[in-house]
Amino acid sequence: MTARGSNQTKHWQALDAAHHVHPFSDTAALNKEGVRIITRGKGVYLWDSEGKKIIDGMAGLWCVQLGYGNEELAEAGYEALKTLPYYNHFFKTSNPWTIELAAKLATLLPAGHERVLFANSGSEATDTALKLIRYFWNRQGRLDKKIHLSRDYAYHGVTFAAASLSGLTPMHPQWDLPLAGFEKVPAPYWYGAKQAGYGDIGPDEFGLLIAKKLEEKILELGADKVASFSAEPVQGAGGVIFPPATYWHEVQRICAKYDVLLHLDEVITGFGRTGEWFGALTYRIAPDIITMAKGLSSGYQPISAISLGTRVATTILNSNEEMVHGFTYSGHPVASAVALKNLEVIERDGLVPRVKNEIGPYLQRRLRETFSDHPIVGEVRGVGLLAAIELVRDKRERRFFPDPGAVGTHCRNYCFNDGLICRAIRDTMVLAPPLVVSESEVEEIIVKLKAAIDQTAKDCAKL
Repeated sequence: MTARGSNQTKHWQALDAAHHVHPFSDTAALNKEGVRIITRGKGVYLWDSEGKKIIDGMAGLWCVQLGYGNEELAEAGYEALKTLPYYNHFFKTSNPWTIELAAKLATLLPAGHERVLFANSGSEATDTALKLIRYFWNRQGRLDKKIHLSRDYAYHGVTFAAASLSGLTPMHPQWDLPLAGFEKVPAPYWYGAKQAGYGDIGPDEFGLLIAKKLEEKILELGADKVASFSAEPVQGAGGVIFPPATYWHEVQRICAKYDVLLHLDEVITGFGRTGEWFGALTYRIAPDIITMAKGLSSGYQPISAISLGTRVATTILNSNEEMVHGFTYSGHPVASAVALKNLEVIERDGLVPRVKNEIGPYLQRRLRETFSDHPIVGEVRGVGLLAAIELVRDKRERRFFPDPGAVGTHCRNYCFNDGLICRAIRDTMVLAPPLVVSESEVEEIIVKLKAAIDQTAKDCAKL
């Protein structure tokens, strides 16, 4: 589809409105407005059906590590399609690409994670992880350990179980969620601590305090009933919340003390985003089970994976019975071929150390130089190629704008209109560009974002 122009755009918009239901959208409002139609991409840029060039500051949905139009990934998928377009892993079968991908992941994952299951999305990976956690405890004979803990602002997916695990409460009422057996603890969101009633607490003290809230919840529910604690190394869709330095060490101590499995959701943070292959390595976390997706294939094919730490793997794989779980497309040969090539390119081109030592620090420095003194920017935070710019009414008091999300959406609209994809989560502007982004492209992102935030500040001053 390469045709452009208003007539073709209107035709596609009409077809979309008549037949296509969009995720996370008010369908009636969207159909009235008309969708933006993206027709091609190259590097960090996209083009819409009107020919407008857009720089993607969000790597799609946190996933396009290698940018758009990578021919090596396309060729890998094409060769697999020609050779083996599909076969399953049921009936005692496998395929070379999936075997090689599992083996490659075992060399990149944290120590002990040598066994991998495949699925097709982060949501499926989360569901699989929760099932495996329950199966683990059943095999241990601890049949009462059924409660899954997670955090406020967490995002783990949209299936019944994954949405129940998520702590973004607007996701729940339409579906009568959360299901029973899911409980929440506070997030390590230091910037919001003062408005949440914790006072002028320092980050390190706050990290310990919030970890203590996990321990209190375990004791409240009964350690014999708590199966797992699920958490993202950095909370992504909840607002790009970075944990204080004291947080993860204490969380791990608590989970070990009460024999609670630690499930780490690396769907966003995996595959170089934080400057290491996984957020677990950035924050020195030793999880029992890891879920991953997105950057595994740079978004070129739908694929996700679940890795088992030694303790979980030993119990489940030595159960001497059929594990009654799997998907039709688990470890799809084409998706596996693309993911395998994706990992090869990331490693060959040194993109993970580049994020850690070069382009990541460059992005973080330039964001702070540009926005730290801005009148409505309360905090700039980030690591690697993951960043957040918190928009606030009162910097000194760390006071947010009323009607959370309104100012952020307003700013995001300015970004989109100027050809920048920048996400707004509540009133936090979020960036996660492709790992291949250049310094000049970082500058382009910052110029467009600053213009949007400047205009937003002028609008806020009129209110």
